[in-house]
Amino acid sequence: MFTISDNLSNTAENRALDFINGLTSTAPTTPLKVALVTALGDDATAGTEVTGGGYARQTLTVAAAVNGATSNSADLVFTNMPGVTVVGVEIWDSAGTPVRLWYGPLTASRTVNAGDDFKLVAGALTLSLS
Repeated sequence: MFTISDNLSNTAENRALDFINGLTSTAPTTPLKVALVTALGDDATAGTEVTGGGYARQTLTVAAAVNGATSNSADLVFTNMPGVTVVGVEIWDSAGTPVRLWYGPLTASRTVNAGDDFKLVAGALTLSLS
């Protein structure tokens, strides 16, 4: 289990502030997608996304937030992965030019062999704001 706490990209921070302050009512283009990364990014720069094998971003479903947090409500299964070490995740919207919203490290890096699946069970990915 791991938590992405307050790790919003600069773009997401600006959008959240604009929404809370009534300057926009626009939500991200759904569905949101979870990407796996082999090198972490930061507020301004995306990490290095996994490529190869059958890797593809997976759709994120979450429940309504409670006490400033929510988590994935369904398993996220990345099938037929390339041989890689995953160090973190990023969450992107589905716009024509996708926008990165969240990012964060795994609790511990996970090495995956070529052809294996990578799974984040329901409830393992927690998103929170404080």
